[in-house]
Amino acid sequence: MCWRFQCPPGAGGGVFRTLHGAARWGILIRVREDELTSWCRRHLDGEPAEVLFRLESISTVFGLRLGDGRNVVVKSRPGEGRAAACVAAQEWLARQGFPCARPLTPVVAVGAFDVHAEEFRPGGEMLRGDSPEVAVRYAAVFAWLMSELAGLVVPPPLPNPRWVRWDHGDPGLWPVIPFLDERDQSVVPDHVVETAVRARQRLLAADLPCVLGHGDFEAQNLRWHGDEIWAVHDWDSLTWQPEAALAGAASGTFASAGPPTLPPIESSEAFLQAYQRIRQRPFTVEEREVAWAASVWPAAHNARWEALHGDPPVCGEPLRVQAAERLRRAGA
Repeated sequence: MCWRFQCPPGAGGGVFRTLHGAARWGILIRVREDELTSWCRRHLDGEPAEVLFRLESISTVFGLRLGDGRNVVVKSRPGEGRAAACVAAQEWLARQGFPCARPLTPVVAVGAFDVHAEEFRPGGEMLRGDSPEVAVRYAAVFAWLMSELAGLVVPPPLPNPRWVRWDHGDPGLWPVIPFLDERDQSVVPDHVVETAVRARQRLLAADLPCVLGHGDFEAQNLRWHGDEIWAVHDWDSLTWQPEAALAGAASGTFASAGPPTLPPIESSEAFLQAYQRIRQRPFTVEEREVAWAASVWPAAHNARWEALHGDPPVCGEPLRVQAAERLRRAGA
């Protein structure tokens, strides 16, 4: 199976054309129909009969109906050495009854990419809103997830996703992202840079053990049936950071149902309080500060993205308003 870089977006033919949104991430990937068919035949004992959906972000995702009627999802992502641990954790959670898709194959290295298949788990609705009441519902799911992962031992899925990679060893403030770094950095507002500097300094000063957790806990990655959580998606984003930092990051991202945003401070506070209560694990002073520092690093990353792309400051504006108080709580 051969994965090719293809430009411009939309080039190519058939249902396996370059996916909408690829240019946004700087990843232009196209799969030939015969190559995907061969992979499915080899690893799923079936051939694709219909494409149900296709998505592109950092991973390429195909929803497929096989010739025998099974619906499956095939995912590929650049091979960074993270995928095997992420899929192992996802399989563990599915076996424990956590609401996520069950992997159907191990991770297979295909050239420069890691590929696997999982069950198709459609349905459910996003829970929208950023009120303290909504925050508590998300915190309950995150606490359940973290409790389950506490019983699992896998190799750390490093490097961490770039929006929670404050611990990178690259020169400068931000982790190296070539297609962002080549843009005019002077358009990034000073308050975004200052917030990122202060938050990162506090996070790097912490002396806390790292654990496994979900690093992209956004509304758009969860689906609900009424009051019940139905599915948590995006297991490519598992992260190896201190528990308080993971909870803090989630407290700042849970409300993102579209372009990333930042919820009100009182909602992040409600999230963190509920998380500690449900986990029966009160944070220390240091952990509370780390949680608040982690609540702003992804927002700063997203605000930088907005500025570099000329997008509306959906995240940048609430970060501007809230940064001082969040950093005060972080001891930064």
